[in-house]
Amino acid sequence: MKKLLLMCCFVLGISAASHAQGMMRKSPEERAKDLQTQLKLTDDQTTKITAVYKEQATKMDSVRTAANGDRDAMRSAMRPMMEATNTKIKAILTPEQAAAYDKAMKERMERMRQGGGQ
Repeated sequence: MKKLLLMCCFVLGISAASHAQGMMRKSPEERAKDLQTQLKLTDDQTTKITAVYKEQATKMDSVRTAANGDRDAMRSAMRPMMEATNTKIKAILTPEQAAAYDKAMKERMERMRQGGGQ
């Protein structure tokens, strides 16, 4: 009985960790598609936002490599990049879409502060 319970906990832990990691690492295309659905973007806007996300992903990968696992260094380097990306995205959006984007980002930050990712 103990082995069965231990095995169930192990499987649950592995699946939860892999699920959480998968949520953090969406491709630029997936992220743009999510925004397209949320904000009703045009195809042109989606293409431009995908390019912005690709640029951000490239820069963030280089920061991760350079930081060598130092989470504080990564955070301090990534924060300005994320803010620049948000600014570029808002420049592509209509005023109504930008307001909805700001609202979604605030809700996301609140969820993250409370310990949840999605």
